[in-house]
Amino acid sequence: MHIPDNYLSPSTCAVMSAAMVPVWVVSVKKVKKGITKTNIPILGIGAAFSFLLMMLNIPLPGGTTGHAVGGTLLAILSGPYAACISVSIALLIQALLFGDGGILAFGANCFNMAFILPFLGYFIYKFIKDRIPTEKGELFGILIGSYVGLNMAALSTAIIFGIQPILFKNPEGIPLYSPYPLSVSIPAMTIPHLLVAGVVEALFTAAIFSFIKKVSPGMIYQGREQKTKAVYALIVLLICLTPLGLLATGTAWGEWGVDEIKDVISGGNQPLGFTPQGMENGFTFNSILPDYTLSGLPDIAAYILSAVAGTSIFLILFKVIAAFKKETFDKNSKLPSE
Repeated sequence: MHIPDNYLSPSTCAVMSAAMVPVWVVSVKKVKKGITKTNIPILGIGAAFSFLLMMLNIPLPGGTTGHAVGGTLLAILSGPYAACISVSIALLIQALLFGDGGILAFGANCFNMAFILPFLGYFIYKFIKDRIPTEKGELFGILIGSYVGLNMAALSTAIIFGIQPILFKNPEGIPLYSPYPLSVSIPAMTIPHLLVAGVVEALFTAAIFSFIKKVSPGMIYQGREQKTKAVYALIVLLICLTPLGLLATGTAWGEWGVDEIKDVISGGNQPLGFTPQGMENGFTFNSILPDYTLSGLPDIAAYILSAVAGTSIFLILFKVIAAFKKETFDKNSKLPSE
């Protein structure tokens, strides 16, 4: 679901970024108003969880790959507004440091994974939990909310891809950017997510939530003192597991490089046969650790190094923010959920 640069027109990128601005503004205001100094590092933990889950690629039907995001998990732990901030920062670091997702497409990626996923997933979870006030109801809400949230984010991504060849063509009618129409992009994105990725998202969300509820229940949207040692241990375990993402050898749908897209077979039995002009002559950005690799290091070592670097950035960043925040709220105040 990480849309690379040049798959979307500049105007599409501008519109999607503009759409996210009020979401970010409201989210920052809500979190700033309701979060305590003690709880700010939880946002870093949430960003780390999302980042690590997105590194764990899994093979999907059709020879592509996908990943969990953890958006609903973060929304349940700290509220959808806080989840929006955490996932947005995770996506920003991925784009800047690792070239995972485009710089210009950052707004579009945030719209799908930091807005649609956590907000929709959370409100479905809350709707079910409020009507079935039992542990089974809570678990059911987690599974359905996270599954639907991820799949709706995938559908939104597919629609954004699919409208490009409709809106942006050269005089000969050849697409300038993403060449795949809605008839190709929607089934290519949604079917694998419905069958596999959504299930993985739901299982990860339920498992991590259950673990945190057991070892540190104060982290779950309550603003109480948190016991984070076991949670940090889980983060270390996820870092160690990230090289499993290397086993999924395919490329995520819609993330092919400019040098390979003309040879990709998608939506038919023939390769595309051309490179869209807007992609060939588009924006380029050289990240520090492209695709979580580093020249001279084995892939496994580079993957772990990337995981450690990204996680450290999130944890340190939010601890620094917490250090500068004045404690003006009662420690039992809650993060805003509505």
